[in-house]
Amino acid sequence: MRARRLLRYCWLGLLLSLAGLARGAEYRPLPPPAPTGLDPANWLLHDAAGNRLILYLPGYHAPAHTYYQWLRLVPLRPFRLAFTAQPGLTIFLDNQLVFTAPAAGSYTIDLGARVLSARQGQPHLLAVWQPDGYPLLSSFAAEMGTSAPAAATQPQVASPTRALLRLGPPQSQNVLLLLLLLVGILYGVVRSTFPAALAPVLQISELASSHNEPQAFLTRPAFTLLNLVLVALFSLSLALLLTALRTDLGSLPLVRQLLDVPESAVMARVLLYTLLIMSFVLAKFLLLELMSYIFDLRELVNVHYREFLRTTLLLGLGLPLVLLLYLGLNTRWPLVVEVANGSVLLLLTLTVLRVARTLHQRASLLNLHLFAYLCATEILPIAVLLKLIVFTYPT
Repeated sequence: MRARRLLRYCWLGLLLSLAGLARGAEYRPLPPPAPTGLDPANWLLHDAAGNRLILYLPGYHAPAHTYYQWLRLVPLRPFRLAFTAQPGLTIFLDNQLVFTAPAAGSYTIDLGARVLSARQGQPHLLAVWQPDGYPLLSSFAAEMGTSAPAAATQPQVASPTRALLRLGPPQSQNVLLLLLLLVGILYGVVRSTFPAALAPVLQISELASSHNEPQAFLTRPAFTLLNLVLVALFSLSLALLLTALRTDLGSLPLVRQLLDVPESAVMARVLLYTLLIMSFVLAKFLLLELMSYIFDLRELVNVHYREFLRTTLLLGLGLPLVLLLYLGLNTRWPLVVEVANGSVLLLLTLTVLRVARTLHQRASLLNLHLFAYLCATEILPIAVLLKLIVFTYPT
């Protein structure tokens, strides 16, 4: 009897245990499903204070250089990520470098080929980093394939389809517009203060003339107050255009070691570029003195430098107009970037051609000494400048 009662209690305890397990399974919360694609409203930011990832709210948070998102990827299953990138845009997957944009354009990469089978079913952290700007999040879209083709093991990168804007946030554009207005005012002050002395600089007819008679500007001193002011205005105009085009002269090792200017400091970048350009223009005279002594052409130094100065200052008057065109059309006409770069290329090239023509009128370029002197003082410097400020971004 006691054994039967004990057996009944055992059955009752077993039934109660099963009921408790069933009730626990019934009310246990299910884990949230992992995202199957890229969610445009699920980008994350890194909170440095709390060392965590927080949800990015476009109307609340300021734009950031880096954005994150958790993804679910299946090994050897295509996960094509399409996006529009500016030069330098870098993509990481689980802290591993996946892609770096060599130029502005539209790209498509396959993230599924980067997933290892050992991490199947685990979430993967996607990071998008734009060091000198902000990623265009609205352009990111993903598509998951049903099967992986044989060529899916390699990332598929499309060639750039169009040039993108290199201008930063709106506050940078406002600063450039204010400085451009200042340049225009200063040019007006110079025009009203030195009307007679400025006239030879603005003589386009003398610039295009081919006679061998001495021209007014070429017989005057090069280092006058007017010329120094015009050099400063030219340097400021070109510095504003280079800042708008995001040409990174700060990437030079020597400049980076001496002056570390961040990308967001627009005024500091403009000042740095202005000082570099002014130093180049003024130091050109020392280069000419040295090369003329080496090649025994001392009599051509003054004419050479004055022609270089006259042509540079005259063509530099068009730089504010190019910058105004760029700032006005950069959101509607992407090819304005190429137009702005082309204007700098035209300025440098025409200066070299005009200097060569003026020197040829006084001594034939067939002279080996003169040709070598011209290559050392004009051709080599312009090749370096074209590489630094025109062809910085591959096209």
